[in-house]
Formats: sequence, C-alpha cells, structure tokens
Amino acid sequence: MNWIKLGAGLLAAALSLGAAAQDFPKAPVKIVIPFPPGGPTDTVGRLLAVKLQERWGQPVVIDYKPGAGTVIGADFVAKSAPDGLTFGMVNSSLAVNPTLRKRLPYDTARDLAGITQLFNMQLAIVARPDAPFDNLKQLIAYARSNPGKLNYGTPGAGSTTHLGAELLKREAGFEMQHVAMKGSAPAHTELMGGRLDLVVDPFLSVLPYVQAGKMKLIATMGARRVSGHDYPTVAEVLPGFDVGALLGFVAPAGTPKPVLQKIYADTRKALASPEMKQRAQEYGLEIVGSKPEEFDAFIASEMKRWGKVVVDAHIEIE
Repeated sequence: MNWIKLGAGLLAAALSLGAAAQDFPKAPVKIVIPFPPGGPTDTVGRLLAVKLQERWGQPVVIDYKPGAGTVIGADFVAKSAPDGLTFGMVNSSLAVNPTLRKRLPYDTARDLAGITQLFNMQLAIVARPDAPFDNLKQLIAYARSNPGKLNYGTPGAGSTTHLGAELLKREAGFEMQHVAMKGSAPAHTELMGGRLDLVVDPFLSVLPYVQAGKMKLIATMGARRVSGHDYPTVAEVLPGFDVGALLGFVAPAGTPKPVLQKIYADTRKALASPEMKQRAQEYGLEIVGSKPEEFDAFIASEMKRWGKVVVDAHIEIE
C-alpha cells in the first residue's frame, strides 16, 4: 500500500469537506422544535432562526413536531439525513427519556450528535400567597412537621421540574406528594385555585404571576440567583444544589464534524447578539453556547445523573 498516496488522499478529502462546510448551507435549513407554537422556547427558537437566516442567506424554517415528551421531534431529527440541513431543539427530556421511557424509537447516544447547549433555564418553586411559609427553610420545617400534608404540581411526570423536586425532597429530608399536570397552565390554575400547595416550573413561566402577587416565590433551583432578579436559591440553604433545564441544538449522528462546527460557530454568534441577550435576560435564561463535544459530554453526564433519580424515585412512563 502506498501510504503517501493514502495520506494525501485523506488530507485532500478533509480539506474538501472543510471547504464545503465553510459554504454551508447551500439549501434551506429546517429547525425542528418539539413543542407547540407559542411560549418562550418557541420565541427564542424563532429568533435564532432569523439570525441564522441573515447569516447564511438561506431560508431557515421552523418545523413543529410536539408530543410524547419531545420524543416525536427528537426521533424525526435522528432519522433525518446527516447533512446539517435538519437539526432540532431539545430540552432536558433528551437526557431523562432513556431511563424514563422503556421504548424509545432512537438511541440518544448513538443516533444524535450535539451542536451546542443554547441556554440553561432556571426552575422555581412557588406557593400561594397565603401559604404558611415564605422561604425554603420555613417550607422544609413545615413539611417535616406536617408529613404527607403538602402536595406539589409540575407540567408532567418525568419532567425536569418533577425530577428536581424529587431530588430536593431527598436532599432536604422531607416528603410531599407529586401531582402531574398536563402542562404549566393547568398547574398554575390549580395552585391559584387552592388545590395545589406548591408548583415547580420554569422561572420564566411563573415570573408574571409572582410579580402580580398571585404566587409567592420560595426559591429558584440553580446554583446562582437569576440574573437581573433578587430571588433566593435552594443552594443558599442546601449548598451545592443545582437543577436547571437545558435548551440545545442536536443533529443526526453522522453529520460531518466541520458542518457541526459551522452551525455551532454561527449559532454562538447569534446568541451574542444584543436582541438575544435582551430576550434571555427577560426570560431568566443563561446563555451557554458550548462546543459540540462539550454538549455531548454534558448530555452523557445528565443521562447518568437523572437516570439515578428516575430509578430511585420509581418513576416510569410507558
């Protein structure tokens, strides 16, 4: 075998692929969002699409594929052509579903490739204004003194909000009953109607109610206070506690690395725009912009972390 010719051929192929990636994309691009239209997640997704379209000079369209805890959207991306022209938005369900759901139509680690983690989304614990506790220490003391009395709602079983609350219960040593709702809006209605004691939900979803005095914010669940706001964190009572919800972009496995790098680099520039920074602060989102390999490693670590919580809490969805 002529190793010199082989090496030259491989180098030429690599250079050709790199040059092609610099010209990416040469056709319209589709971003799959696994949620219904409307809401903050859709808003930031559409804003990113606009920014990428301006940079690429090609149409960047949103394709909504909601349902099954983001499985439908993730499966569509996993089975798309690995050319970079179809990629999708994901949230923490990507890391939870492999343990939570017995049968997935795709293998998360094998069939999907990370592009970048876009944001870290803060979660919050809220109560009714008349709740007999005003902060996390008082909540823990009340729950311990009244075992089995408290309940809490989340947008659904197996959501990051659900798992974060289960982790909090274990680390703080108290009990409360989970009530799975079909989305944030029903949970908010039940809380304000007096049928739920607490709700755990994304900070951006409950903030308007807190500011209007219809809910009382007990604590946020990230390692740091939400930028631009002065609400206490769980970590101020339980050092090291850090639970958030990710939002990121993934592509079909096999997408050429130079193409992934191109999408990542241009998305990072879009995230740095003044409009995106302003919108992120309004929604309490922390911009991340991690590299593809960093996002892959983070998803793997999150799968391990949340898989243990799912097993320990005996949570299962068919």
